[in-house]
Amino acid sequence: MATIKPFKAVRPAQDKAARVAALPYDVYNREEAKQEIQKEKLTFLKIDRPETQFPDDMDMYDPKVYQKAKEMYEEAKTDQTLIQDQDICFYIYRLTMDGRAQTGIVACALVDDYLNNVIKKHENTREEKEQDRICHVDALSAQTGPIFLAYRSKKEINDIVNEVMKTEPLYDFTASDGIQHTVWKMAQKDEVEKIEQAFDGIGEIYIADGHHRAASAVKVSLKRREAKKDYTGKEEFNYFLSVLFPDDQLYIMDYNRSVKDLNGWTKEEFFEQIQKSFILTALDHMQKPEKKGQIAMYLEKEWYLLEAKEELLQIDDTVRSLDVSLLQEYLLEPVLGIKDPRTDARIDFIGGIRGMEELERRADSDMKVSFAMYPTSIGELFAVADAKRLMPPKSTWFEPKLRSGLFIHEIER
Repeated sequence: MATIKPFKAVRPAQDKAARVAALPYDVYNREEAKQEIQKEKLTFLKIDRPETQFPDDMDMYDPKVYQKAKEMYEEAKTDQTLIQDQDICFYIYRLTMDGRAQTGIVACALVDDYLNNVIKKHENTREEKEQDRICHVDALSAQTGPIFLAYRSKKEINDIVNEVMKTEPLYDFTASDGIQHTVWKMAQKDEVEKIEQAFDGIGEIYIADGHHRAASAVKVSLKRREAKKDYTGKEEFNYFLSVLFPDDQLYIMDYNRSVKDLNGWTKEEFFEQIQKSFILTALDHMQKPEKKGQIAMYLEKEWYLLEAKEELLQIDDTVRSLDVSLLQEYLLEPVLGIKDPRTDARIDFIGGIRGMEELERRADSDMKVSFAMYPTSIGELFAVADAKRLMPPKSTWFEPKLRSGLFIHEIER
């Protein structure tokens, strides 16, 4: 059964929350991060990406970089940009995008639930990406970016959350990208206990986004367990910062692909190869895939619809039946020669938030052909995780993104 617990968050002062809150550290490259920090001096991104405070030739993994993050974090607490909450509580965090809201519970999840697969994964992690966040968490003794978790919706949890949202919010602001962020405190003892008990009856929770942050938090925890002579199991480092959302509120966008060339095929030969596995139809306008098994393709300023043939749609396998798997197994690898999409420099991945126009732009500039996918469903994600399988890389793009810096979980050494 799942264990979550309330905590005393370090969080922005009420009048500074909108300025501090930042998109996750890994949605920016180094130059983009520097530009964002120049726009807003209070943004938490400068603490999440401390290499931006050094010349471009500075190794972003140098110990001095993480020490700088620690210094800036302590400065933000000293000048009261960030404050320590005095209540042990849960927080309710609602994100509203284009009139559509999703509401989660900010809490600390148990490291042992991750180790015992109560918290389930669907994605591999890369050691170098883990190492960066391990160093960051270790230097600050704080987890600064929440892990995005999902659970099967439960009425008793929804009812409590809805009651809390009738009270005055702690924060309520709209970020520059148009996403509204509203936060409430859940500090009443009876409500806190009911939430804890309700999650104790949930058998599985799923990582929707933040596999590297989760893996890093767990490794810091294990390191500190080993180092602590009077270890009890109740230390804060046994938990990691999370926001837990009911599955029926989540929105997964398409995660699209663009490839540099046709792997030596002429356009006509390429079409012949496609038609071995897909029905190919020319479109007279840009059109998103409307159902599972459909892929839209843009090549030489024309749009096409690819529909998986019936035998592909009958594949009875939680991973191989995913649309991203069908594209990879029956087109990208055998036709375009993309054997390992994680490492092949000829392919790039484009989040659906950027729109279909971005697929056109890329194919017309530095790439050759783009593919627009039908979004992976939350049910498919759950099925893969339940089967202890892994999704292909870049299978899901969740929106809206959780902000960093709104909630920080400090851990002791």
